Amino acid sequence: MVLARSGLWQEVVNVPASHTFPMPEGMSFEEAAALLVNYITAYMILFDFGNLRPNQSVLIHMAAGGVGTAAIQLCKTVENVTIFGTASASKHESLKESGVAHPIDYRTMDYAEEVRKISPKGVDIVLDPLGGSDTSKAFNLLKPMGKLITYGVANLLTGQKKNLMAMAKTWWNQFSITALQLLHQNKAVCGYHLGYMDEEVELLRSVVAKLVNLYSQGKIKPKIDSVWPFDQVAEAMKQMQEKKNVGKVILVPEAPKEESKKAEN
Repeated sequence: MVLARSGLWQEVVNVPASHTFPMPEGMSFEEAAALLVNYITAYMILFDFGNLRPNQSVLIHMAAGGVGTAAIQLCKTVENVTIFGTASASKHESLKESGVAHPIDYRTMDYAEEVRKISPKGVDIVLDPLGGSDTSKAFNLLKPMGKLITYGVANLLTGQKKNLMAMAKTWWNQFSITALQLLHQNKAVCGYHLGYMDEEVELLRSVVAKLVNLYSQGKIKPKIDSVWPFDQVAEAMKQMQEKKNVGKVILVPEAPKEESKKAEN
């Protein structure tokens, strides 16, 4: 298994040995491709920043995506954690099966209102890959001593082409708070970007060791939405851009034989 900031959409890659990890026994190549980025991110934001403990509540945005499905599985390793998850309505059954107590359709509902109906005080942890005004909503949903971890700005992407107005709006609405305001709120705001942790080799190796152990115990298992050959990369990206995926979209150099037959049919 390999960690690299970019350049992995090719048949042969050259990476530092320190960024490679042996696959655990019984793991498929597709699962190995889906494990590192999503599960390291989910683990570190939930446990290192979030300090997730029994009987707490978590709001997971984009709950059916790669990091979302990883976060759900990791929440289930802690006793009695209540999971709220946003996703389109078609994915709610899958989310319930995976352990989300309260799936919320962000397209037709105000997720903040829905969370408040069930938990008037809010939640202990919000995982925010959205940015913009959603970060403010997340902060306001935190209970006292709650933690907001922002790890992406998905709101910048609104369609197939760049939308400069949407980008400007997201930038303008970006959440900002002073240290003094935090002092009065009894809340924490954290930022996480795995791509800028290249040099934290020992820290990352310790996280991967924990994840491999959880996989070997059967407590986590990467959820693969679909597998696409390199020559169908545009279709693979469309699968994500149209928000059809539940789990990880995987690229492989050549189509698996079963997938090739399906495509022909």
